[in-house]
Amino acid sequence: MKTHYLLRTSWQRALLAGSVASALAVTGCNDSDQADVSDGSDTVDVVPSVGAANANKWYDEGEKLLAQNIDLVDKTQTAKNIVLIVGDGMGISTLTAGRILVGQQQTDSEGGEEYALSFERFPHVALSKTYNTDSQTPDSAGTMTAMMTGVKTFRGGINIGSSVNYGDCTASQQDELVSALDLAKMAGMSAGIVATARVTHATPAATYARTPARGWEADYYIKRDAQDGLGCTDIADQLVNYDVGGGLDVVLGGGRRNFLDYTQSEGYGYRDDGRNLITEWQAKDAGNVYVEDRQALAGIDVNDTGRLMGLFSRSHMSYEAQRDTNEEPSLAEMTESALNVLSKNEKGFFLMIEAGRIDHAHHGTKAGLALHDTQALHQAVERVVEMTNPEETLIIVTADHSHVMTMGGYAERGNDILGLVRNSGGELQLALDGKPYTTLLYGNGPSARDNQSYDANGDRVALYDEGLMVDSKNQALVPLSSETHAGEDVAIYATGPGAHFVRGTLEQNMIFHIMNQAGDLINRAEEGVAEAGSGS
Repeated sequence: MKTHYLLRTSWQRALLAGSVASALAVTGCNDSDQADVSDGSDTVDVVPSVGAANANKWYDEGEKLLAQNIDLVDKTQTAKNIVLIVGDGMGISTLTAGRILVGQQQTDSEGGEEYALSFERFPHVALSKTYNTDSQTPDSAGTMTAMMTGVKTFRGGINIGSSVNYGDCTASQQDELVSALDLAKMAGMSAGIVATARVTHATPAATYARTPARGWEADYYIKRDAQDGLGCTDIADQLVNYDVGGGLDVVLGGGRRNFLDYTQSEGYGYRDDGRNLITEWQAKDAGNVYVEDRQALAGIDVNDTGRLMGLFSRSHMSYEAQRDTNEEPSLAEMTESALNVLSKNEKGFFLMIEAGRIDHAHHGTKAGLALHDTQALHQAVERVVEMTNPEETLIIVTADHSHVMTMGGYAERGNDILGLVRNSGGELQLALDGKPYTTLLYGNGPSARDNQSYDANGDRVALYDEGLMVDSKNQALVPLSSETHAGEDVAIYATGPGAHFVRGTLEQNMIFHIMNQAGDLINRAEEGVAEAGSGS
């Protein structure tokens, strides 16, 4: 029996007629254009031909998904591995637009809107409240601290309690927090970070570092802020000398400049202490392998690699749409290399993966670049799912905060998500000033008053008459030098052991507590410390 979608009025009429059997017959009618209700009191109109087929598709897919949800069983076993994947700035509008972008690249696409990103089919979903203790709209340092430590804190602080003021070195040393990565290393697990941003940037830094100022990525910045000599260590130094459980096992991303002195490589570095932290890290152990390009990463011998570091750019890595594939690996490729190294540990691993440049593209009001980096994250998640055991690996995908990008207008189904709003006839929809506008817009940002949006008289110009480029600036309203974060909730997606705790609307710091519960991190850490102390 083929199930048809419910025609609301006929369904209600059948029920009002007093016959449940009549009502049920509505969903069991045949494929004819009309089907008799069993008591003969009414007829049910079924949309013929293509309309009926499409309606049946939506109804059947809904029933299929419901059946899958009914069959879900909570996985309560301890998670051996934990993978936290963060799309920096990947708010709900970015997810929606990113989904459509990827969908429109598929050969069987109906328009792109129906597509689902790799993690959007994860069985457990929640919303995350992202505010910092001192800020309604947050930054990445405070939000990632919440996720990694279970404690919300101030904007700009990394793994420091909210009692401290930004940049206060002395006070910060009295309120340092322990991260989930710290616990994993204490438990004897392997741990790593993968990021397309600098590996000393706020989100990756919050896995291993403690600082009252997110900008202290190299010693130069501490001296600039007159806080040198007070006991604080820059983030790059903390990374190289992180010694919990023997150190970080994998570090892959950008940011070589913070590991090199400014006198080295023709003023390449940002350090002011004459040190080369890369060679210092290499000298720590013969099994430490360092690489700087995609080919070298692909060529590593996992069996001969104890720990792996790859710094593929001076600052942040390139946007995915502009990446030189001869020089820089993709996020998915870095993820694969990280998993190959980390999975050698029988006690499991903790891995944080960040698509950091989604955020940077949004700050420049460049939606196209942001969406292509969202696609890169989607592909990295696919790689994680392929390479891990779902019975022993908790995977969480979320964002640290959102951005002020919106998706509006009444574009026809399948309209280019990076294009101008067009109606069903392909004609441009015009604003009250007679100019077209993009589907993706920003509430504020640099494109509001620059020469791409307004002429010398302050009148808005028609953008992109010849079509948008991937790095075009989308239109914005309030003129700012950099587009801002947004304060609304972001999504959390989860699968694997402990994923069933991801539900409802959560404070962002709950992500730590879920990872801790799922992986039994504190208990395993205590056991690991006791075992190390006994010398066994």
